[in-house]
Amino acid sequence: MEIRGKVHEIGDVQQVTDTFKKRDLIIQYAENPQFVEYIRFEATQDRTSLFDNLSIGEEVEVSFNLRGRPWTNKDGVTSYFNSLVAWRVSKVTGSENGGSAYAAAPAPSTPPTVDISADDGKDDDLPF
Repeated sequence: MEIRGKVHEIGDVQQVTDTFKKRDLIIQYAENPQFVEYIRFEATQDRTSLFDNLSIGEEVEVSFNLRGRPWTNKDGVTSYFNSLVAWRVSKVTGSENGGSAYAAAPAPSTPPTVDISADDGKDDDLPF
């Protein structure tokens, strides 16, 4: 899955255990500008460096996997957690079409004009 937005916050690397580390990235997502969403992505282990070259306010596209897992507390009550695990972050480059990462498609080329009145019909192999 992919989503575009602006970098709102870049977390520090958290060393959770001796062998596990993670880092958060908060993206400001404005599909509807009246209701801006703040989406938290996480990167783990060697992917924590994905967020190293990002700056607050930059527009990025995040490729991620949706993960979910259950957790049962000491009273036997099960809760479910979702995680958005980033695996690629690309900066969106500005362009002439309003800051989109994708340039506008070129206009289709017009075929050259042919004057059929000058043709003597020798090569006309049409069946009608």
